[in-house]
Amino acid sequence: MVQRLTQRGEQDITMGQLRAVSRRVTPPPDPATKNLDINITIEDPARRGTLYGNSDHNLRLIRAAFDVKLSARDGILHISGPTGAAKRAAQVFEELQTTLRSRPDLTEDHVQDAIERAQRNGVSPEGGAVEVFLPNTTITPRTDGQREYMEAIVKNDLTFCLGPAGTGKTFLAVALALSLLKSGKIKRIVLARPAVEAGEKLGYLPGDLQAKVNPYLRPIFDAMHDMMSYEQIKRFMQNDVIEVVPLAFMRGRTLNNAVIILDEAQNATVSQMMMFLTRLGQRGKMIVTGDDSQSDLESDKTSGFIDAVMRLEPVSGVSVIRLEKADIVRHPLVQDIVEAYGKAH
Repeated sequence: MVQRLTQRGEQDITMGQLRAVSRRVTPPPDPATKNLDINITIEDPARRGTLYGNSDHNLRLIRAAFDVKLSARDGILHISGPTGAAKRAAQVFEELQTTLRSRPDLTEDHVQDAIERAQRNGVSPEGGAVEVFLPNTTITPRTDGQREYMEAIVKNDLTFCLGPAGTGKTFLAVALALSLLKSGKIKRIVLARPAVEAGEKLGYLPGDLQAKVNPYLRPIFDAMHDMMSYEQIKRFMQNDVIEVVPLAFMRGRTLNNAVIILDEAQNATVSQMMMFLTRLGQRGKMIVTGDDSQSDLESDKTSGFIDAVMRLEPVSGVSVIRLEKADIVRHPLVQDIVEAYGKAH
């Protein structure tokens, strides 16, 4: 005798048919959603505090990024969560332990970079990491826009990069320049910036030329300090391998075998920009960066940066890269600040 079921007056079906229907409509479980427990042995228990961060700050960053549970005891770090998330969190800790083999400490950037690589399943964007002068230090693009920017610099002799604060325009330009210098493909780096105050007059500044322009060029020095030792920067500058100058002092020069970077280019006038662009010599590269929404020029003056982009974008060998809010890699609040001020205008 065949057992039969009736559901809400609908057609009778056999129990065997009901099981068959159930098998057809129930999706198989996703292995990534199953919980997985992973134990990681801390290589150097004496440095657990460095790995975990001040007041477990690094642990909190990783826990929030992957929504996993973390607990530590007796030199063992226990990770529990969905399979995919737990594996990615474990990848972050393994990478950070590898970093600690060659460094005395970890910065938040190290942690965030490792998290982002794990979120991409460990695959860096095309263009890859570039080597700089600090031992065991590489600079890697963290967004697709940054990857496109780095590739453009490699492929073109003149690259313009527009974008809001925090997108890595200057930092990545310096990284590529140092990488080319280290590999012997260029012989020197020239870094320039317009000496224009951001809304306030600084007045007379004492000291020699370097002391006078140092406030304007400080962001470029900050970028270099993340990629070279202080002594190496000092030595390269003394030997003119690296030169940091105000834009006005570029007139009359021709720079061969060099990477020339103009930062904060939105503050250059049209005549200054033309003067700068014509400094490019043989076997050289030029990178021009700026934020076209933050010009500090007087209102009756046209930005040479915007003018040059419009004139030169169609020219072969010239690349124009536009980074967006999504490419901001500073503090997460910077994206919100840029967006808020964008709405106000």
